[in-house]
Amino acid sequence: MTHTPKGNVVADSMHVGEQMNRHVSYTGSAVSMYAHMGTHIDALNHFGLNGKIWNGFTEEQYLGDRGWTVTGAEKLPPIIARGVLIDVAMAKGLQQLPDNYRVTRQDLRAALAKQKVTLEKGDVVLIRTGRMQHYEQAQAYMANPPGLSLDAAKFLVEDGGAMVVGADNLSFEAFPSEVAGNYLPVHTYLLAQQGTPILKLVDLEGLSRDKVYQFAFIGASLKFRGGDAAPIRPVALPIR
Repeated sequence: MTHTPKGNVVADSMHVGEQMNRHVSYTGSAVSMYAHMGTHIDALNHFGLNGKIWNGFTEEQYLGDRGWTVTGAEKLPPIIARGVLIDVAMAKGLQQLPDNYRVTRQDLRAALAKQKVTLEKGDVVLIRTGRMQHYEQAQAYMANPPGLSLDAAKFLVEDGGAMVVGADNLSFEAFPSEVAGNYLPVHTYLLAQQGTPILKLVDLEGLSRDKVYQFAFIGASLKFRGGDAAPIRPVALPIR
């Protein structure tokens, strides 16, 4: 007795085979990836603090077998807002900030003053460290990155009213941690406490070169249901 695999039953009922495939061709794909690859946006469930993610949600109640049922990447809407580049490296007369440099509140203020830009509520604020220049050399790009301090992050959100923040590095914040007992305090502050998504690995070199510090930011990330991040390809349209 000949056993026919289940997968062939449907194929046989549709009358497909070599002859049909020559007439009607078909291609199918599967995608498997880490959500934090390339330019991406961190969703609010990416980090929690004291057993809770943003809005007080707990894993016991809201973490399912296919990811979080709340605050997942699919909840992130298309983003259309004023974008602001804060070119900290340029303001310091550098091509790139030094390894492990921790950007301060005063660094941000000084760069904004030099650029003659004022933050407004609802902005998407992007920080240039210059690290993107090493993107093609993975080790040089990832090792000892400069990044934001906790106080600088508070300036962007609490004083500046930023809706989304981001940078051209992998980690957004600098290492080692400045808070005992919390290895990523800027992440937990922004995501778990303030509800502020974070953009990572954003190529800001073109905006820096052209001295474009204000622009229309347009970006929509992939709808990974329950995911803690998703790829995004943002567009910056200069404001004339």
